[in-house]
Amino acid sequence: MFRNIVVGLSGGVDSAVAALLLKRKGFNVTAVFLRNWDTADETGKCLADEDYKDAEYISKKINIPLVEVNFVKEYWHEVFTYLLESYEGGYTPNPDIMCNKNIKFKKFYNFARENLKADAIATGHYARSSFGPYLEDYKPGAKVKLLHAVNQKKDQTFFLSQVSQESLQRCMFPLGEMMKTDVKKLAVEAGLGVIAQKPESMGICFIGTRTFQNFIPQYLENKPGNFINYETGEVVGQHQGIHCWTLGQGCRIAGSSEKLFVLRKDIKTNDIFVVPGTDHPALFSRILITSKPHWICEEPESLIDSWTVLNCEYRFQRNEKLCPCRVYKSSNNKLIIVSEKEKRAISPGQFVVLYLNDECLGSAPITHAGPSLHSLGEGEITSDVDDNDGLLRASTV
Repeated sequence: MFRNIVVGLSGGVDSAVAALLLKRKGFNVTAVFLRNWDTADETGKCLADEDYKDAEYISKKINIPLVEVNFVKEYWHEVFTYLLESYEGGYTPNPDIMCNKNIKFKKFYNFARENLKADAIATGHYARSSFGPYLEDYKPGAKVKLLHAVNQKKDQTFFLSQVSQESLQRCMFPLGEMMKTDVKKLAVEAGLGVIAQKPESMGICFIGTRTFQNFIPQYLENKPGNFINYETGEVVGQHQGIHCWTLGQGCRIAGSSEKLFVLRKDIKTNDIFVVPGTDHPALFSRILITSKPHWICEEPESLIDSWTVLNCEYRFQRNEKLCPCRVYKSSNNKLIIVSEKEKRAISPGQFVVLYLNDECLGSAPITHAGPSLHSLGEGEITSDVDDNDGLLRASTV
């Protein structure tokens, strides 16, 4: 049933080995290089040009055709504009999640199916599908589940948590059961040692080696404001714009004898409230409130009725450990998540991703955090966060 496979080839080792494994399995493989960004970095180099050269090298080594598709306009409107608007509004976006949702598993998926007549797509993500790495367990009409990669440290289901059911049903994840060391070994054995030695891309891909605070002012106008000490109400310094700072970030302010950390941003006044110490209780909360969630397979049965509870695990940063939580759905389809442990710098705009055993259930954007440990009494957790009345009060913050 699945014969013609189109693989997204980025020029990196993971997508290279995914393409190699597909070819060895006997599939008719076509590689596609997605050009999402075409602006030079601070050295005058366009990172996409460098990656395309590597993709050409890989495709020739493996002996598969390579097609380049330009999604620069789509990426600008559906990912980069979202990033700019989020930072301008005081939120903390996740462009990688939105890129997978809108570009790789929508634009690329549709291009592969419609223009290249693909039976399925494949990527180098470290993730697993309930249909198997090569869709060998595919069942027409059945829904697919997104599962943790065997390599927990490299697991990328976090970034796939907004992907549609339609595209996941016809997506292969050849690396889902592999370790990174084995992926690199395969690449070296196949004559792709130079690709295996490339450094992994970290952070937002289009920023390159620049710091975020040097990059973002190129696209957003600086709007100076004050740093205000949350405890005293005193102005302790000035900044160039709230878009340059994220919650929980440390800031050395001239004249301050201690390091201060960003607690809250006021988009109306451009003031940033800061607290002394990275472990200040005002930075911690046990409640997260979200907007409407995206369920990858289907909404859990325990949440079909409002104010019933789902016991599962979550994270809102890719590298953090999963944390047990209780999830409630309000009458207007918000999620109220009560964490077993307090979490630092819960930031509006970030995605909270939910897991049950090995399954990634889906995700939702955080709208705000519930009361901090500081507001609840210097780190003491009060009982009202454990009942529905307390959750209702928190959800109206």
